[in-house]
Amino acid sequence: MPLWKVYHPAGAYTRDEKRAFAQKMTSIYARVMPKFYVNVLFEEVPEDSFFIGGEPRNDFVRITMDHIARAFPSKEGSKRFIDAVNDLITPWVKDRGFDWEFHIDETPFDLWSIQGFYPPREGTEDEKRWIAENKPSPRTHG
Repeated sequence: MPLWKVYHPAGAYTRDEKRAFAQKMTSIYARVMPKFYVNVLFEEVPEDSFFIGGEPRNDFVRITMDHIARAFPSKEGSKRFIDAVNDLITPWVKDRGFDWEFHIDETPFDLWSIQGFYPPREGTEDEKRWIAENKPSPRTHG
């Protein structure tokens, strides 16, 4: 389950822009997991509430990502993903003149549940069904 939290200056994005941005974020995962796994939260930060190095900033976007459904298999895999994220966020961050930073936390898969179900393991037939149906079902891994 990827959870993206986008901390941004107030008024940086319209409702439609947030939706388009969230859809782009979702697309980076949709080939390998159900879309409903992907959660995105936009958090507006008032002008006087974001500080970097003790100085106020109103031109900065901070993104945190929590990953549970997958872990990076190698340093090369994590670098490819980070490069893909930088490309993905460019129109919403860099191209708008914002400075940015992001990080990814990985939580063990076994510490996760969706609507009371244990999500199926990667590559299983149950997971393939969850991806196809884009919803959880009671049949899970053992």
